[in-house]
Amino acid sequence: MSKGPRDAVVVTGIGLVSPVGNGVQECWQALLEGKSGIGEIRSFDTAAFRTHCGGEVKVHTLARYLQATRPSSTVGKGSLFAIAAAKMAVEDAGIDLNDIDPFRLGVCCGTTMGECQLLEKIDEQFVGDRDCSIDADLLRFYPPQLIPCNVARELGAGGPVHMITTACAAGNYAIGYAVDLIKEGVIDLALAGGVDPLSRVAFTGFNSMLAVSPEACQPFDLKRRGILVSEGSGMLLLERASDARARSAHIYAEIAGYGISNDAYHMTSPHPDARGAISAMQGALREAGVGIHEVDYISAHGTGTAANDRIETYAIKQVFQKHAFNIPVSSIKSMIGHTMGAASAIEAAVCALAIDQGFIPPTINYVTPDPQCDLDYVPNHSRKARINVALSNAFAFGGNCSALLLSRHA
Repeated sequence: MSKGPRDAVVVTGIGLVSPVGNGVQECWQALLEGKSGIGEIRSFDTAAFRTHCGGEVKVHTLARYLQATRPSSTVGKGSLFAIAAAKMAVEDAGIDLNDIDPFRLGVCCGTTMGECQLLEKIDEQFVGDRDCSIDADLLRFYPPQLIPCNVARELGAGGPVHMITTACAAGNYAIGYAVDLIKEGVIDLALAGGVDPLSRVAFTGFNSMLAVSPEACQPFDLKRRGILVSEGSGMLLLERASDARARSAHIYAEIAGYGISNDAYHMTSPHPDARGAISAMQGALREAGVGIHEVDYISAHGTGTAANDRIETYAIKQVFQKHAFNIPVSSIKSMIGHTMGAASAIEAAVCALAIDQGFIPPTINYVTPDPQCDLDYVPNHSRKARINVALSNAFAFGGNCSALLLSRHA
């Protein structure tokens, strides 16, 4: 296979597991229709909390993606999500894994909480059992790095396997790192993205911070009240453009560049001058060699919290200047909630689909404009548009910031 240093890395397969649907077609159609995947949480008891809603995946539809010899009880929920999304991406790309060198296929995954629900079960047993006996099986399923390892094992991938834990920016980090591995000739193909199952730890933490909305996520709306904790996975099949063309593959988009930074300001709050966000976006534009007037769409981090939406709007205006007011900006978290480490991976997939399909998903639940958030947020209805360049933002706790730039492949 070609390994030219100027050979672009492209997206040829997409796998999505989300509260609005599983698989590219179901999820994409739901997003364009502005459907909400938010409801009352069923996977654990929320009676003790001030809020009770979140986004949950239809897990029962995913077991078929595991090998018959490996029941879903032998992997954690996060691994199940990632395996399903990875297999969807491979199938979407039209790749027969028997025809490739397994040692040239790598797996890069990002997460916030990993298999945290397994740790929660261990805690329950520890608290409830006077003898302090803990199921050993739970312990061996917990380490977060097992998620990409399980994906690799399920697909027979023998290349590099990485888990990146930069919280809610991790999906972009993983995709960017996978692109680097391909460009450096370490591998020919990569499955890259992010995953997080719904975690009681995350739900408790955000509730204790009073950062969870009681019912709806309203990014950029004046009356926004916070995030909605959710779950899911997004995986992209990445390969060189020359290899994709050689097998007549459908190319969704090109990964043109990415930027990462850390504002080193606060554990949970963004820098008031948006230093990390600005640096990440500028880094992505610089690596891609793209000017500010060439960006046609921004997939916002758009969490629905007072600070994030205001700071992100400010950062976009600082980077794009007057052109910021001409760029559609939307947040799919208004529909699927905050999927933590999966968020930016799902949003990267949405950017690729926006370029390929010519539609921008909306920001739903947008009712009252905020004078401090004064951009075009594609309110409540999807929009038909030709997108040549899309930017996906992801800003996480700990100051971790990332921006991924996707473009139409010529």
